[in-house]
Amino acid sequence: MARSRPHNLYRSDRKGSMSRDSSRRAPAAARGEPHRPAQPPTEHALHELTLLSCTLFDTPDEREILRLAMDHIAAIGPYIAEAGYLEADGDLVPSPRNRKNHALAVGRRVRELAGQDGSVTVPGRPRGRALGLRGLEGLHGYLVVTSRSRPTEAQRSLLATLVRHTAAALSVAVAHRRRREGVLELDRLRKERAALQRQLIAVVAELAYRRTVHARMAKVAASADAEEAVTHALHGLTGLPALVEDRFGRLRSWAGPSRPDPYPEPDPVRQDELLNAVGREAGPARIKDRLITLVRPHGEILGTLALVDPHGEADEHTVLALEQAATSLAPELAHLRNLAEVELRLHRELADDLLAGTDETSAYARSEAVGHDLRRSHYIVVVHWSDRTDDSFAQTVGRAASAVGMRSLLTRRAENVVLLADDRPHARALYEALTLETGTPSGTIGVSARCDSPDDIPQRYQEAQRALEVRRHSRKRYGMTFFDELGLYRILGPGNDYRELEAFVHEWLGQLMDYDARHHAAMVETLSRYFDCGGNYDETAASLAIHRSTLRYRLQRIRDISGNDLANVEDRLNLQVATRVWKIVLGGSG
Repeated sequence: MARSRPHNLYRSDRKGSMSRDSSRRAPAAARGEPHRPAQPPTEHALHELTLLSCTLFDTPDEREILRLAMDHIAAIGPYIAEAGYLEADGDLVPSPRNRKNHALAVGRRVRELAGQDGSVTVPGRPRGRALGLRGLEGLHGYLVVTSRSRPTEAQRSLLATLVRHTAAALSVAVAHRRRREGVLELDRLRKERAALQRQLIAVVAELAYRRTVHARMAKVAASADAEEAVTHALHGLTGLPALVEDRFGRLRSWAGPSRPDPYPEPDPVRQDELLNAVGREAGPARIKDRLITLVRPHGEILGTLALVDPHGEADEHTVLALEQAATSLAPELAHLRNLAEVELRLHRELADDLLAGTDETSAYARSEAVGHDLRRSHYIVVVHWSDRTDDSFAQTVGRAASAVGMRSLLTRRAENVVLLADDRPHARALYEALTLETGTPSGTIGVSARCDSPDDIPQRYQEAQRALEVRRHSRKRYGMTFFDELGLYRILGPGNDYRELEAFVHEWLGQLMDYDARHHAAMVETLSRYFDCGGNYDETAASLAIHRSTLRYRLQRIRDISGNDLANVEDRLNLQVATRVWKIVLGGSG
């Protein structure tokens, strides 16, 4: 380190002139006083400076070095440490120990010195000077010192030594700090490089995995049975059981272990709630133990693709594989849906023509084209369900019929769905399946007698309608009724002479109907309910929501008005048939 000249708080004002100290000593010599040389530093001051120097060089913190130097200035002479500054990024940062009352003025003057020593005016203090703390690297800071009295040469020498040692200690501390910062920066750069390498490896692995998934899904999507292939590929990629359900919750495909047997029947309400919950998510949604995504090309839900994950093992790679599988599956389900729509349209057109009447040759040829064996015996099935009249209900009937093993042609007629089934339906299977599908039992099904020729289908269709109407106007209006089990009601069907029927009704019920019209009464309806309830007074009164005594009164009035005796077997039979015709054939209108 270059040796700097001792800082001098008091210099001559101009060349050749004496300082105030010299002018004061001259008179003393003239008076004959003995000459007193400058006092050397005391041993105590030198010892303190030596200890301070050791402490300064052992201190790694620059602010602490400056604080120690400022605290020890007073020990080496009549000095006061007014302020201290450390260089930081081209600026001088004041020490917290600086005196507040003159901080701004002193700080401005120190910055004006631009690295040189110089005088500083400190308000209320004599002899102020800024001493630069310079090392080989340049300026490290400043000490601003004032003196209560004129210091001796020895004191000035001690101050200069303190300044040099402080600057040297700061150089060492700066070097250590920069070395530490360099080591930390190097360590940070190494860690950053390692992190970037890990990210790069992860990105490369992610891209490789994406390419693998995409290639595998593209390959299986082009296979003959794409739906099964995609499901098995997804299971192979994730290790989790994979499955496809249609939009109604019925299983279409399963790959992997733990397949439920039998697979649970879906609940329509819960299925709609599930689809809504999954549809609200941006990606796959976790519903209980399954990770589910929708298969919906162009926004239309065709089904769901799911992974069974009871232990929550799915990660981002699992989600990626599931989403890619759903993307690959969408065109396949859309294609199958389109085929089903074409097939359904052809089936409906054939069914409509058969119900209206068509030649056998054309009927057999078209049925073979759509894969339906029309040469078997058939039954016409008419289905009516409360508040279900749209195409979606027709699809529901078709699924229910397939579920119970019915092979049929299907079409819609007004509010009803019509099936041309190639075998006699089970007595309750279709009704129970539709009750489960719709979530309500409020439906009626009519089934015709057996049909052995396409020419007979229009007549059998009327029989099925008759069976449906009889059931709808009976006490138990919901359920399934076969035409060949109607008994007496078979002769009341379409094709009979309505004039004869009307005459019969008026013969037996005319007086009661006239009475009802004049008095806004319900004698005919009361009589009909009485027969429906098998003559049971309590049941009849309950069905009419009247008191038992009121029913007795009405029945007596019916005897009086009509002149017929309900106890007479012939009268009773004719009256019962008349009420049935009035209710079923004439619609209860008379």
